[in-house]
Amino acid sequence: MAFYVQKYGGTSVGSTERIKNVAKKVAKFYAQGHQLVVVVSAMSGETNRLIALAHDIQENPDARELDVMVSTGEQVSIALLAMALMTLNVKAKSYTGSQVRILTDSTHTKARILSIDEARIRADLDAGFVVVVAGFQGVDEKGSITTLGRGGSDTTGVALAAALKADECQIYTDVDGIYTTDPRVVAEARRLNTITFEEMLEMASLGSKVLQLRSVEFAGKYKVKLRVLSSFEEGQGTLITFEEDENMEQAVISGIAFNRDEAKITVLGVPDHPGIAYQILGPVADANIDVDMIIQNVGHDGLTDFSFTVHRNEFKNTINILKEKIQPHIGARDVLGGDRIAKVSVVGVGMRSHAGIASKMFRVLAEEGINIQMIATSEIKISVVVDEKYMELAVRVLHKAFDLEQAL
Repeated sequence: MAFYVQKYGGTSVGSTERIKNVAKKVAKFYAQGHQLVVVVSAMSGETNRLIALAHDIQENPDARELDVMVSTGEQVSIALLAMALMTLNVKAKSYTGSQVRILTDSTHTKARILSIDEARIRADLDAGFVVVVAGFQGVDEKGSITTLGRGGSDTTGVALAAALKADECQIYTDVDGIYTTDPRVVAEARRLNTITFEEMLEMASLGSKVLQLRSVEFAGKYKVKLRVLSSFEEGQGTLITFEEDENMEQAVISGIAFNRDEAKITVLGVPDHPGIAYQILGPVADANIDVDMIIQNVGHDGLTDFSFTVHRNEFKNTINILKEKIQPHIGARDVLGGDRIAKVSVVGVGMRSHAGIASKMFRVLAEEGINIQMIATSEIKISVVVDEKYMELAVRVLHKAFDLEQAL
């Protein structure tokens, strides 16, 4: 018999009826003799409701108290699921992150897992219990409740699978696997039976919302076998593997990722000398703002232009930092920006052994009159920044150009 860590997202436990359905699914595995740790998110919409309450009280809620508050969403879910399992004669016990002692750093609302004390869980598993654990949360050295950021329940599930050496971590969502792109944008998008860890890491980092990026990074670090499945229908889902097997679906391109949440900023008339990139980006990093794509133009007359992208939510904050702290210090001519851009990326390990992918991508976009503002590449991906209004068109034409609707 196998040992599984299963994670169910907010839509999977969005009502008491859905929680009962999750319990039935878990009970089937339990009846087959498998050991199970089940990680659940808050019921869909609950975290947003709690955050809204906090903002009604405090314009910028205190991060520590916000973590105390939003962590209660998962506490409700785990208790309800444990009760639902008991009604099916399944021994079950629920734990919050602090009860398990998922130890994190003290970065409230964006904490990172440092270690997990699995002793209590192992004892319960050996005693025949299904252990239900709250996702998205932990506790720091001071005993303060912390949360892991949006999508953090995925990370909790993968981290527990790593600590407990589970045979497989199964992520149950409202989709039945990883698709070549979002089916809501391209109706012909196709579910992949398998995808490599490298491809999944790129897809998650480039905007695919099926798995949280940090959970994929965690899986890679500890070689956790991951599978994405649907909570609402039967199927094998998509297996994320660590080997490029000869029998795997080996298309040149495996998928098209996109991200609407982008903003572009350009610092004009920057002195063209060593260290200028650090002078610009250092204060941005100090403000805990992640920078994505970066371009520095060829210098003329001792000056250059420096462009980069950030998450759209950080656009105004970044502009303020640049204008108040950096522009006067380095003598830049101006700071410009816009938050109506999108990033579109083609991803595939097959790019390693196939030439001409970039030229094909650029030609297809040019034929549709889509202007490319920025370009970034890695060994298995090419990303471009385009006007947001052209994003869906770009995804559709690239999906068709690379024959992703055709089953292998």
